[in-house]
Amino acid sequence: MSSMNGRLKRVVAAGAVTLLVSVPLLAADQKRVERLALPDGNDFPISSAVTVKAGTDTYFLSGALAPVINKDAPKGSGAAYGDTETQTVGALNAIKATLARLGLTMSDVVKMTVFLVGDPAKDNKMDFAGMMAGYKQFFATADQPNKPSRSAVQVAALAAPGALVEIEVIAAKSH
Repeated sequence: MSSMNGRLKRVVAAGAVTLLVSVPLLAADQKRVERLALPDGNDFPISSAVTVKAGTDTYFLSGALAPVINKDAPKGSGAAYGDTETQTVGALNAIKATLARLGLTMSDVVKMTVFLVGDPAKDNKMDFAGMMAGYKQFFATADQPNKPSRSAVQVAALAAPGALVEIEVIAAKSH
């Protein structure tokens, strides 16, 4: 009987060692969203790719426009919405509010598509620099270092006259 107890203790001890060795693997499996940095140390604030693994809920948010910031400006004018940077910040704040209603944050954004109308003040070309100035307030910051994969394209027009920016995102979070 005592030899049986000795074998049982060795099996239990071996099981404990196996469990301790397995814990780091389990912790690694908990990483459900992986972001691939751009190559060659490029610090541009987007990810080259984002992988969303099984066991993760995915949220598709509709495009968001910036709110009217100047109610005295003519309806449907650029002055009503502001410049590209202002509209980018407004659209991203609207997205942030929608994410909050879902229990998510900007750090959960994995993919972004930015639609930019050519700015009449910039020879009808998209103001990429203005969009980036607004974007960098939300992504790749000390408070929120996560970077989504992202596309930015110029379009002829958006649904709201005077709007220069519309942004849609996909967010993901483990459940």
